[in-house]
Amino acid sequence: MQHRIVSVDQLGLLLHSARKAAHFTQARLASQLGLSQSRLSKIEQNPGGATVQQLLALCGVLDIELMMHSSPRTPSSPSAPGDDVACAPEW
Repeated sequence: MQHRIVSVDQLGLLLHSARKAAHFTQARLASQLGLSQSRLSKIEQNPGGATVQQLLALCGVLDIELMMHSSPRTPSSPSAPGDDVACAPEW
């Protein structure tokens, strides 16, 4: 299943759902990742605070692929540097 993620809230929900689907408790998954349960809880609530290393490790344990690709441009939208990042952060 593929999910288009455009906000950190969506990412948090996806990580939470993937953990539940894999039958992991926060404590068990955190232990595998070398994190505290409270740190994993914070990552699920606000994944924007996670390091890239933590996010990739989490995806690896949960068998989630993190992929990035260019978004198709609509004819009416102007092209600007950086517009081709599908998961551009909301500053």
